[in-house]
Amino acid sequence: MDKQFGLLGRKLSHSFSPQIHRYLGDYEYLLYEKEPEQVGEFVRYFPLDGFNVTIPYKETVMPFCTSISDEAQKIGSVNTIVRRGGKIFGYNTDYFGFSFLLENAEIDPAGQKAIVLGSGGASKTAQAVLRDLGASSVTVIGRNLPDHYENIEKHYDAGIIVNATPVGMYPNNGEKLLDLSRFAKCCGIADMIYNPARTALLLDAERMGIKNTNGLVMLVAQAKKAAEIFLDTRYDDALIGRITSAIERETKNIALIGMPGCGKSSIGKTIARLTGRSLIETDEMIPERAGKSIKEIFAEDGEDVFRKIETACLADASKKSGCVIATGGGVVTRPENLDLLRQNSVIVFLDRDFSALPLKGRPLSQKYGVEELARARMPLYNVWCDLKIENSGVQNTARRIIRELKLKEGV
Repeated sequence: MDKQFGLLGRKLSHSFSPQIHRYLGDYEYLLYEKEPEQVGEFVRYFPLDGFNVTIPYKETVMPFCTSISDEAQKIGSVNTIVRRGGKIFGYNTDYFGFSFLLENAEIDPAGQKAIVLGSGGASKTAQAVLRDLGASSVTVIGRNLPDHYENIEKHYDAGIIVNATPVGMYPNNGEKLLDLSRFAKCCGIADMIYNPARTALLLDAERMGIKNTNGLVMLVAQAKKAAEIFLDTRYDDALIGRITSAIERETKNIALIGMPGCGKSSIGKTIARLTGRSLIETDEMIPERAGKSIKEIFAEDGEDVFRKIETACLADASKKSGCVIATGGGVVTRPENLDLLRQNSVIVFLDRDFSALPLKGRPLSQKYGVEELARARMPLYNVWCDLKIENSGVQNTARRIIRELKLKEGV
């Protein structure tokens, strides 16, 4: 591990880049968070063999480069920098990455009106690719531009929408810039954000049956191209898909849902232990947030207050990546919880014979009975889940989930 590379940006706690570059070469890849006034010095004197650049510095770094590739010059954005012979060379590998993303998602801009949200370096790359792929027009939407979010109705006929802003990105999950239901002709959504895996914009697109993609495959594709520049080598493009799938498996949460007493906590603990993941139990978060036990919340405040606290706790838990989340049995009773789970998780429904479900310590099971709760909740568990697994014992069930999700044990 003789060579050292990294990523320059302002806020990088969300970045998956180190994991991606681990698959691309035997080199160290670190994160470098810098404030705007520190960028120039970093570029001029960086102690690395090369580095990538992300939001918001893809344009900021350009004046500090000795030489800029034709592609990067044309786009007006640099995301890969290397030093050779005392000179600093700037490249743009995002162009390849975004082109690959559109092709992979089968989103064809040819003949389509496209709008790009945001005007920074990522936006410039998207604009260039869309034009080169034959979009009939490309309009940039920005708060301080002639086309902005207050007059966006002029563009409700857009066929392609690209989000090149950080709106909706971790930790500000759930934010979005527009009401997608207004865009009746939209046939493709590309969101450059990859954490969370599904932004609010992408969740809306899924509900409307619109082709959509997050930015992970773009991130992997541009990283592959950057590694080729770093190491002066070539990789097969097939590697992009393999790395993307591996990163998705590593970073998505495993969210366990099911009836009270179905084994979510015990199986969650076992999955976490076997895979080296963190376990988050929302029923443990609730008393800490409320300052009282769950039993006391039900007795003193009622179920509605409990559910609101549960949703707030779930929102915090679901922002995480690569965790196991054991939810409460009634999480499916609030529709808004589905988006919270789906943004970053594979949802696993743990099914268990009703006769084996305990009542002790479960207020609603005691109040209404298991059968009545099941009539209301079982259809929701089945609709919400990505995977349904019967609880056949803690160890067996945990290992089956690990196998089904193609996860690694012992990490």
